[in-house]
Amino acid sequence: MADVESLFEFVHMEIVAYFLNKPGKNIDNDVVQNLEQLGFSVGQRLVERFTKDSPRFKDELEIMKYICKDFWTAVYKKQIDNLRTNHQGTYVLQDNNFQLLMQMSDGKQYTEDAPKFLAFPCGLIRGALSNLGLVCSVSADVFSMPKCKFQIVIPSS
Repeated sequence: MADVESLFEFVHMEIVAYFLNKPGKNIDNDVVQNLEQLGFSVGQRLVERFTKDSPRFKDELEIMKYICKDFWTAVYKKQIDNLRTNHQGTYVLQDNNFQLLMQMSDGKQYTEDAPKFLAFPCGLIRGALSNLGLVCSVSADVFSMPKCKFQIVIPSS
């Protein structure tokens, strides 16, 4: 029987392929936006389920630690490798072996296609943080496969 991680990877690949091959307008920006919106919805629902019996978080940093440890472990079966912050609303989460990029080669063409495969996880993070009370923007960068960095910017209120 296939393990859950493999099934999640296959479903993710099929979701990306679905949006890439969707009839009608197929502009890369629309594909990324649709994948990010889907991830946002899933992230909101997952974090609601995961935290239903947890006490409220005290501050932004505690929420980010929860995302890096508990949420990431529940979704990707490992913790984020590195969390950095400038203590002014910008956080960088680094995953050195990101599960959804493990099967991709480290060539220039694949690095250019990576944003399509990272749109869903960006939405997932943004949706989870939104449901925890943090309005933010999330972007991802890949410099070499399968390492990626997610940058989270929380505007000052």
